[in-house]
This record gives sequence, structure tokens and C-alpha cells, in this order.
Amino acid sequence: MTQKKQQHVTIKGTKDGLVFLLDDQCAFESLVEELTEKLNANYYQHKDGPNVQVKVDVGRRYLSEEAEEELKKVITAGRSLAIESVESTVISLEEAKKRQEESQSVTLARIVRSGQVLKVRGDVLIIGDINPGGTIMATGSIHVLGALKGIAHAGFEGNRKAVITASLMAPVQLRIASEIYSFADIDHEDTFMETAFLKDATSEIVLERVQKLVHVRPELSTNTNQLSEE
Repeated sequence: MTQKKQQHVTIKGTKDGLVFLLDDQCAFESLVEELTEKLNANYYQHKDGPNVQVKVDVGRRYLSEEAEEELKKVITAGRSLAIESVESTVISLEEAKKRQEESQSVTLARIVRSGQVLKVRGDVLIIGDINPGGTIMATGSIHVLGALKGIAHAGFEGNRKAVITASLMAPVQLRIASEIYSFADIDHEDTFMETAFLKDATSEIVLERVQKLVHVRPELSTNTNQLSEE
């Protein structure tokens, strides 16, 4: 009796395209070989019309950049397929460190003076003022327990969900991700307890009272399991 060959590649169709489920226990070479064999079927060869979007799930397999590129080439070369994403539950130590930094919150009790530029990974709480000519930048959100009179740039690596809050909002300029809000040419009254965030529909920076964040950025609440209410 011939033993059935174990399948390392499973291809599933969805309404949005295809999902490739790749075994995370076999040798990478065996995976590539079987994947190439299955994709050589006429159905996956190049056709007229838009490419079919493919999500690749490699499970608990860690892929180097070279291995990921090899998989992408095997899937797309001469075929009507386009990679939408490659997903793995395993990340490198460098990526783990970066994610930890992004999720942390840094508290600084200081004044940012004219000419100074502070950069922080993650969220930052400044207990003090940002003076005119001073700049605070964070990959996450910026909260100023004091007067913000200089420049604040939140989400400077592209985080469009980042916000900027200040006890006294009187900046020269606000930036969130790639969007800029300049106060030089507008009539803006210095406002207490104000926040700035990107409006999802228009991608413009809007300013509101901080109470608005409860509705527009509920994800700002973290570690609520440590909270007790009486």
C-alpha cells in the first residue's frame, strides 16, 4: 500500500483572493518545491486581467528577508498572482525590541528649550513646557502637561492614530505622521486642555477638547485590567 504524500501547501479561495497556508514544520526547500509544483498548474499561469491577491500564512516559521523574497518570486513569477501580505507569528529579536519600544510610554520632567529637539520611541508625557523654538517628536502620541509653544510631531514614522495633547495648546506647528498644521497664518486662541488628531475621513488635523478622545481614540486606554472602580 502506497503511503499518501504529506501536503505542506494548502491553497484556499476567498471572496478577496487566495490564502496560501504553508507548513511551518517541514524543510524550507521542500516547501518551495511543493509550492512550485502546485503553482505550475495552468490555472495559475499568467492571464489577461487583474492579478489575484494572495495572502501567505507561514505559521510559526521565521522567514529571513531572502527566504521571503524567494517565496514571493515563486508565487508571482509568470503568474496572475500578486502578494497582499506574508504573515508569520514569529518575529526577529530586532522586531520584538522595536514593538516593545513602540508600546512603551516615556515620562520626562523637563523643559524643552529653544533649539532643542527631543526624539522618543513610543508615547511621551512631558511634565513641563515646550518653549518656542523647541521640538518634541515621538513615534507614538505626545502629551504635554504644561504649555506647548514650540513644535510637536507625533507619529513621525507614520503612525496616523497618534495624538497630541497639551494643558495649554499654543504651538508654532503640529505634525501627525506626514500631515502638518501651522499656526502662523491662523487666528487661534491659546486653549487649555486641547488635543489634536487626524480626522479619518479627510486626513486633516483637527483640534478638540481632550474629552473628545474618549470617542475618537478609545484605543488610547491601556492596561484597564489594573483599574478598579468603586
